[in-house]
Amino acid sequence: MPSNYPPSPMAINKPSQPSIFKKRSNQNFSPTTAASYLSALSEADARARNKNPNAKGSPTSTPALSYSSSITSSSEDTVLYELDNDSYEDGLSLPAQPPTSEQVFTTVHTEFGHCSNEEYRLTSQHTPGTPVPGHEDHDPPYYILLSTYVSYLILIVIGHMRDFVGKRIWPSSYKHLIPRELTRKLLGICTSQFRLDSFYTRRLKTRMDECFSQPVTGVAGRTIVLLDRISPDYNYTQIFTGTRTRALNISSYNYLGFAQARGGCADAVEESIKRYGISSCGSRLEGGSTDLHTVSEALVAKFLGMEDALISSMGFATNSTIIPALVGKGCLVISDELNHTSIRFGVRISGANVRMFKHNDMNSLESLLKEVISQGQPKTHRPWKKILVIVEGLYSMEGTLVNLPVIMELKQKYKFYLFVDEAHSIGALGPHGRGVADYFGINPRSIDILMGTFTKSFGAAGGYIAGTKAIIDRLRVHGHTGPYAEAMSPPVLTQIVSSMASIMGIVNPTSALHNGSNSTPKLIMAQQEEYNYPGPASPSSLPTWLDLPHTLASGAEGASRIRRLAFNCRYLHNGLNKLGFITYGHPCSPIVPLLLFNPGKMNMFHRMMKARQTPIVVVVICVSAAHTKDDIDTVLRACDEIGDVLDLKHGIPKWERWGIEDVVDRAVELARMV
Repeated sequence: MPSNYPPSPMAINKPSQPSIFKKRSNQNFSPTTAASYLSALSEADARARNKNPNAKGSPTSTPALSYSSSITSSSEDTVLYELDNDSYEDGLSLPAQPPTSEQVFTTVHTEFGHCSNEEYRLTSQHTPGTPVPGHEDHDPPYYILLSTYVSYLILIVIGHMRDFVGKRIWPSSYKHLIPRELTRKLLGICTSQFRLDSFYTRRLKTRMDECFSQPVTGVAGRTIVLLDRISPDYNYTQIFTGTRTRALNISSYNYLGFAQARGGCADAVEESIKRYGISSCGSRLEGGSTDLHTVSEALVAKFLGMEDALISSMGFATNSTIIPALVGKGCLVISDELNHTSIRFGVRISGANVRMFKHNDMNSLESLLKEVISQGQPKTHRPWKKILVIVEGLYSMEGTLVNLPVIMELKQKYKFYLFVDEAHSIGALGPHGRGVADYFGINPRSIDILMGTFTKSFGAAGGYIAGTKAIIDRLRVHGHTGPYAEAMSPPVLTQIVSSMASIMGIVNPTSALHNGSNSTPKLIMAQQEEYNYPGPASPSSLPTWLDLPHTLASGAEGASRIRRLAFNCRYLHNGLNKLGFITYGHPCSPIVPLLLFNPGKMNMFHRMMKARQTPIVVVVICVSAAHTKDDIDTVLRACDEIGDVLDLKHGIPKWERWGIEDVVDRAVELARMV
């Protein structure tokens, strides 16, 4: 369908052709399509030779084409379709370096970047016997701290002055903010907290709303399409301009790049809709549980190395509804002070007592354990019925990694139960992508409860709880998700199964996928066979109709994505540090917090990143395996330039910093730095 939107002033050569997000009809790979594909490769090779006439040994051979499902429906889109839609001069739609005739990519570059250089790969693994590196604080100069505090002070003072005058001159504008008498009685002392929250939202956050809630469209892959907007009244309202801008996406939790509209996983999801429909239309305990749910839970348990697993249709609800089924009155929850809101909410409604320890501070945790065990319950001093320690594998705002080896030592010593939230670490960490236990080489069954989500690394939705079969069976009945929450939809389940199988690999993938899409809608239930963690999945643990391409079924592409993510994380993290920025988090974390300090710099940083020749949308910096080395170079170059303008480089002295060209040229060396 032709685009009716006028060109964006922020984009370069915006397309007038149909959107790439229109899915082409599936068809067998015909000789005509193959000829077009080979012709495109030849043209790309010719362009490369013309741009670099002195290159030696230009390849002339063309490899045999694969007839897997990822190529039959995507190859023409990958090479030809994008040329008709976006200008590739900005490096967003097509690689900066055209592929040679020896390189065949089965992904769309805008969704998953083309990068065949094996040097840009690393293994995400902790070196045994070495301590887990902690966060090192880097304080900025005093003038930065002083200007930051003064900025907040000015905002607060001016905000109160505007409220004082505005409530008297334009009282109708503040009527909705004044609590009524009944509300005051109900809220009591909470009224002041309500007013404080309201003041912060109106006078501080509203000024920076341009950076948040950015409307987008299309696939949230390597790139993303922004719906351009303006605000004539200082962000109180937003008006769409009718234009769109494609930008490099470093804000989405798409760690392994499985958020694709085309490819083997997308084809499997399409097939599942034909067989199961869109929804199972019920809760798990009231007619909404299908055989696909059972197979998915069995596969998740194998992937994690646990006895059993329970799937929930919402990540937040996994914690908030399952924790009350684990602990109650007379129990104690020891929580990291920076745990996620879903954990805090679940603990709050459980009725259990809660104590917090300093973030990732093992000395603070041990001191607290000694105190609570010796003192027992308040007033009665009876022993606690249960002590549950809850930590996150990878903290979503700080990017810090839990010190799991020390926690396991404390667990052996003090005999508490351990709950690890792996929402951001599952799939992203470990040589096999199995999370923090895999990263540290710890037996996952030594952890009592493993929780995680499918939103980040698997391109799906929902969450899981894994543990012993006795615990999971109890949670199926006593957890609120069982009787009350809508069961996860079949398309989402299929995305989970296909992406997880791509990471694990399948034993004898050729024979495992023999049935094809014309087989009867039947599933082979998971057999009670021995599974060797962290090995490949057996054919019996997957639906018989699931037909993955060989590159996915063999596990080769999944392993490559894990290693690409590890390289991108370390390269970006260490690169920013060498440029002089102050960052938080572990070098292997795909979450890279970059400190700006002054609130006034936040809007400018956001605008200047979007104004690059390659626009970049950023709220928090999240790295993906879908990004190429060139993409990370683009982010580093933009940060380097903007950092000089906004005075953001305060991590290391000037004489210790690297130039941007040194950082880009020595990327492999940087990524391998400890």
